[in-house]
Amino acid sequence: MTDFMQSPWVQRIVFVLGGIVLGYLVERLVIGRAHKLAVSSRFKWDDLIVESIRGLPTVWLSSAGAYFALNVGVAPPLVMSSVQGILMALVIGSVAVGGMRLAGGAVEVLSTSTQGAIRSPTLVVSLAKAAVGVLGVFIILGNLGIEIAPLITAFGIGGLAVALALQDTLGNLFAGVQIILSRQVRPRDYVQLSSGEEGWVTDVKGRNTTIQTFPDGNLVVVPNSLLASSIVKNFSFPRSALWVSLDVGVSYDSDLKHVERVTLEVATEVLEEIDGGMPGEKPVVFFNAFGASSIDFQVRMMVREFRSQGPIRHEFIKRLHRRFGEEGIEIPFPIRTVVMKSQGDD
Repeated sequence: MTDFMQSPWVQRIVFVLGGIVLGYLVERLVIGRAHKLAVSSRFKWDDLIVESIRGLPTVWLSSAGAYFALNVGVAPPLVMSSVQGILMALVIGSVAVGGMRLAGGAVEVLSTSTQGAIRSPTLVVSLAKAAVGVLGVFIILGNLGIEIAPLITAFGIGGLAVALALQDTLGNLFAGVQIILSRQVRPRDYVQLSSGEEGWVTDVKGRNTTIQTFPDGNLVVVPNSLLASSIVKNFSFPRSALWVSLDVGVSYDSDLKHVERVTLEVATEVLEEIDGGMPGEKPVVFFNAFGASSIDFQVRMMVREFRSQGPIRHEFIKRLHRRFGEEGIEIPFPIRTVVMKSQGDD
């Protein structure tokens, strides 16, 4: 039994299996417990750190076991150097994976803390991960003894051909970066394009921007290059509140001061009682035209956001119609006078 345990191959197997088992135990006992504690806390960064290193201790401890196994007995120099290079690349690669998770999560955490709980666009998160991933690849190549400068030169020359082949894709990518950096169209903004599409921006990705329409909730996919070159009306920027305008007409026999007072009372009541109204902003009434059968005026009310227009309009029309009926204010029907000539007039 002693001779069996002293065998180099047995010791190597023990080291490798020991590293795997130890990594599994650390993952289940330490990382699992840390994850539960992080979820129960209000602090976001501890959740991010725990999620970033999930699965990595198993890789690290397994690599350590393989490294110790490699040093048991005498191994051929070529085998030893090759395995050590692989283990080093594996460890650095796992660190790079953790860094990519950490970078992407950090971008999301920072964006929610500075933009009012708005997640950062997918494109920003992807670029942050890609930057860390490229850095990790360069470090791995450097540790393997591969010259990086010639590779960068080769990639630069080959990049011209790739850029021509992927012209549309790269155009959408740079347009997406432009959209994000301009900060004029952000996730959760309600926008209307010059082509007619409108809705809430849900995400900005590498190739396209997704918009959820209202009220049907369908998803519209707009290429970033098209969005960047379109005329865009943003109902949420610089603020989400907006004016709702309604056109009303009353009879020529009406007392206009009375009409104005009643209309403002109803509008103020609606803004105070209906969710979505802005009670602090007073409604306004403008008489603007002598119509064919009525004196026309416009009512303007401030609502909290774009989706608040419907409920405010709905309730205001109902209440104004009822109140006009109680006050004896007539909303006239359209009147058209038709003159008919008799045969004797010819």
